[in-house]
Amino acid sequence: QVQLVESGGGLVPPGGSLRLSCAASGSISTIKVTNWYRQAPGNERELVAAITSGGDRHYRDFAEGRFTISRDNAKNTVYLQMNSLKPEDTAVYSCNAVTLYNVYWGQGTQVTVAS
Repeated sequence: QVQLVESGGGLVPPGGSLRLSCAASGSISTIKVTNWYRQAPGNERELVAAITSGGDRHYRDFAEGRFTISRDNAKNTVYLQMNSLKPEDTAVYSCNAVTLYNVYWGQGTQVTVAS
């Protein structure tokens, strides 16, 4: 089992920055990939960025150049640094952890980009 807890969301003006955290506990060593997703009201959930256990990183086009996914193994935490935020980045951001047999989700954290 893996438990995930997100934090770091909030209200930020356009052009601002936020760093989201996804803290994992439990069977950490079984995680193959950690993903950040987001879901805006009325929209489907979409992948934002991913980081593998080997450190490979992948970004959706809208995140490339503005968002950075990273991992602190000592803290069992994956981060999503978001810069140059836009109103269209407003969404609930959730992380998930993919193991060989399961996918685990956190509860999500709200990000609102508004003046």
